[in-house]
Amino acid sequence: MNEKTASVGFIYRHIGETTNTFGQFLGIKTDVVNTTLLQTDTGKTYDIETSRILVEQGYLMLEKLINETSEEDWLNKIETPFFGTISKIRLFAHLLFHISHHWGQISSAIAKGKKY
Repeated sequence: MNEKTASVGFIYRHIGETTNTFGQFLGIKTDVVNTTLLQTDTGKTYDIETSRILVEQGYLMLEKLINETSEEDWLNKIETPFFGTISKIRLFAHLLFHISHHWGQISSAIAKGKKY
């Protein structure tokens, strides 16, 4: 990658934080504090176990959301600060795309990246 590319540690923490944070727009409360959303990687070291727990919490939250949301409720509109008023399913789809995009970045960084 290059020196302007975010580190694997930053991206991993970002996945965990944003998954949990976006869940709030879908009605799931969280106490996760955002330190990466709309931020630049400054080289801070993130505890990998804490990041792993955040990612796991996020996936459990998504699983619960899938299992407990009715088909009709997915079509309900919600207000978001990033996208305006959109359906829950659209935000959910965007979140899944966001997560997969960042996993791809991590895979590429591990396969081709350099340590700076």
